[in-house]
Amino acid sequence: MNQKIRWGILGCGRIARKFAADLKLVNDAELIAVASRSQNSADEFAKEFPAKFRHNNYEDLAINNEVDVIYIASPHALHYEHVMLCLKHKKAILCEKAFAINSKQANEMIAFAKTQNVFLMEALWTKFLPHYNVVQKMLREQKLGTIKSMQSNFGFIPQAPIPQRLFDPKLGGGALLDIGIYNVFITLSVLGKPDSIEATMTPASTGVDEQCAVLFKYNNGALAQLLFTFSSNLATEADINGDKGRIRLTSRFYEPSATIEYYPEKIDSKQIIPFDKEGGFGYQYEARHVVECLQKGLTESPVMTHNDTLLLMETLDKIRAVAGIHYDVD
Repeated sequence: MNQKIRWGILGCGRIARKFAADLKLVNDAELIAVASRSQNSADEFAKEFPAKFRHNNYEDLAINNEVDVIYIASPHALHYEHVMLCLKHKKAILCEKAFAINSKQANEMIAFAKTQNVFLMEALWTKFLPHYNVVQKMLREQKLGTIKSMQSNFGFIPQAPIPQRLFDPKLGGGALLDIGIYNVFITLSVLGKPDSIEATMTPASTGVDEQCAVLFKYNNGALAQLLFTFSSNLATEADINGDKGRIRLTSRFYEPSATIEYYPEKIDSKQIIPFDKEGGFGYQYEARHVVECLQKGLTESPVMTHNDTLLLMETLDKIRAVAGIHYDVD
């Protein structure tokens, strides 16, 4: 029988609630502890998602001997602090994206995890979703031939009450780290590291990027256009275009709700590619992977590797440098 993996959740916001709901769909996983900065918040969360321990600070969660792994769901500007705290107490970690504010932080977090010999993975859920894996299989099978270009867009107008993290520079606010990370991730996963980057942004009143347009250039001639914004409601789709066909990911290209439209060479009519779907929000896939990794005694995911996280973080740094997006922590 496989070992039961006992989870703690750090941060009791909206994403933490979705993750807790999906944890019920994972065999050998049990939510045992939640932590917030207020007792009331932890208690309210545990009413909805029962947990044995309800901590009113994060250190008590980190030192709780009954917790095997901690899902960090705090704003990304706090990830470095919270990951280092949990690693200090040798807790395995699944850390929500963006993993850190910059690659300097990310490198330190990963180096400390290796020193502590503890599992650490970025929670980039898209990489574990069924539609993403179907697309990767189609690319491996050369269904599109050689990839020549990509376009992706992600945008929405935040509605009141607007979450503070979206525009507060102290919380790593801005479109790039909140939503543009998905555009960057899907492009890197198809075309790899760009050889050069062009980027421009429109600042919000707080100075963070309200919208940003990015161009990835590759020495083989491939191009990728990325647009992400808090000033317009966009279709949130991604196109992957090859010399033998193309794929369009519709609805929300990064979510389980995505549809795979396949347009083969010289065929006008589209094919809808089916894939298996489960219930839930879609966080169970990454949680299931973490459980399997911990049961095997791994300290690094073979799917979302430390190098994957560092490439993503370094690319985000490069975009920020070119576009002029700065944080005090830099």
